[in-house]
Amino acid sequence: MPNSSPIGIFDSGIGGLTLAHAITELMPNEPIIYFGDTAHLPYGDKSATAIQAYSVKICNLLLEKNCKLILIACNSASAAAYDLVKAYVGTKAIVVNVIDPVIHFLDQHWSGKTLGLIGTKQTVNSGIYSNKAEALRKDIHIKSLATPLLAPMIEEGFFNHTISEQIIKEYLLQPVLQNIDGLILGCTHYPLIKKQIDQFYQCRVDVIDTSLIVANEIKRILIEEDLLNEEKAGDRQFFVSDYTDSFEKSTQIFFGETIKLTQFPIWD
Repeated sequence: MPNSSPIGIFDSGIGGLTLAHAITELMPNEPIIYFGDTAHLPYGDKSATAIQAYSVKICNLLLEKNCKLILIACNSASAAAYDLVKAYVGTKAIVVNVIDPVIHFLDQHWSGKTLGLIGTKQTVNSGIYSNKAEALRKDIHIKSLATPLLAPMIEEGFFNHTISEQIIKEYLLQPVLQNIDGLILGCTHYPLIKKQIDQFYQCRVDVIDTSLIVANEIKRILIEEDLLNEEKAGDRQFFVSDYTDSFEKSTQIFFGETIKLTQFPIWD
């Protein structure tokens, strides 16, 4: 596949825009095709079977667009559908999830530490972060808390707001998250509220922004596979399964320009 082929990114909504933005900042020449499955968000309270079905259908679109790499920019989908998507895509594209790069980062930098993790019910209940961290045998302990109100709150535009501040505070004060060295933002929506989380902890706890970690891993993979595009600045296309004003506003906040959204048929 040519180096100028796009990177495909999909998420349940606007959360994956944190990754799209990080990738664009790090690799400005890479074309991006983004799909937000706004008709079915949030994925965090859906069954694994439903998430797998959505993921495969989205991959069909991204493969039709000749994506050289597909990023599952959603922790819930990464936990529930990565193996299936990888098998389905086969050799047509490289498939990357948002969990394994973070586990590799923990392996290198967080030995012997206790970490908190906030994420959707799907991500937390899967136990995937805890299991993968334990398998490293680096004495890394993960204390997880499902925070199901955060993603819908962010999708509605309530971030950096008094409402989000209060909800964040209520979650971070839960007993399970006490006495931690760092906090993993286990949902791609959450970098949007990182500033408020940092303010809550007042530098006492390191807040791990996973979007930067994943973007760096994608760059490493593209260089290794000789697929990095170095020709000219890449185009960005944004698809949604259901149009929402908040999604359009969020894309403008991230990219500083008016973004055209293309609605793709809704699946049930």
